Amino acid sequence: MMADSFCRDCNKLTEVVFDHSAGDTICSECGLVLEAHSIDKSSEWRTFSNDSSDHDPVRVGGPLNPLLTDGGLSTVIVKPTAGSTQFLSGSLRKMADSKLGLVTTIKFYVVGPLDLECSSAIACYFDCKDRANEIYKKVEDQKPLRGRNLAAIVAACLYIACRQENKPRTVKEFCSVANGTTKKEIGRAKEFIVKHLEAELGQSIEMGTIHASDYLRRFGSYLGMTNQAVKAAQEAVQKSEELDIRRSPISLAAAVIYIITQLSTDPKLLKEISVVTRVAEGTIKNSYRDLYPHLSRIIPDWFANAEDIKSLPF
Repeated sequence: MMADSFCRDCNKLTEVVFDHSAGDTICSECGLVLEAHSIDKSSEWRTFSNDSSDHDPVRVGGPLNPLLTDGGLSTVIVKPTAGSTQFLSGSLRKMADSKLGLVTTIKFYVVGPLDLECSSAIACYFDCKDRANEIYKKVEDQKPLRGRNLAAIVAACLYIACRQENKPRTVKEFCSVANGTTKKEIGRAKEFIVKHLEAELGQSIEMGTIHASDYLRRFGSYLGMTNQAVKAAQEAVQKSEELDIRRSPISLAAAVIYIITQLSTDPKLLKEISVVTRVAEGTIKNSYRDLYPHLSRIIPDWFANAEDIKSLPF
């Protein structure tokens, strides 16, 4: 949905886009999030009639839950409280017991393992969480998870989901919030899940290609970089992909962030970038040295001139 609003970064009235799934109002020119997590206060009415009238309120229930066998469309029979004179017949009692089992299932899948702090601590989107829940259920239905590290399984499900949704997170980010789970454990859990999914689907699992530009917007926000600096970093990363720089995308992103911040009015320390990106300072320095001979080629002309680029230390 497009509308006009004042953007404090562009310093003018611009067209904005409202993202209903995330509740964000985004500037269409610079990409700045003007308002986050907005609440839709409109009525929750839907209609399935052929008429497109806006005044046909048909109240419906909640959405289907693919994590449950019946989609969540069921009635829970509540057992009578202690001291109550009400009683349930044998058939109703059995049904009530089965429904209580359903409530346990709901709590396990929706409120349980994938509602850990790790999904929120690394800012996973709702679509990534939903995809992770689906992956977890597919693996859990085969019941091979007994005796395994549940935190590693959950982190691996989220890692695969973020990759499939083209919003990747690094394994180290999951390690820092997944109850002390190591990188090796998450890697093993990922291989285990992929193996079972491929056996079930009968085809290879596509997880998408990771690019250094996938991390820049998020890391730039954590470091307090300006929108112009993030744009320059994205352009520099795209140009650096044309070079034969044999570095991982995350190392390349960290090195480019270091270069751009040194050319901006608000330079960042190497230690700050290392903490945010979780890339060792020595790795960032080595990646920086690999990029140094090509700085005049990859850094946008509108962001820094040749003299400023030459002033960067080797």
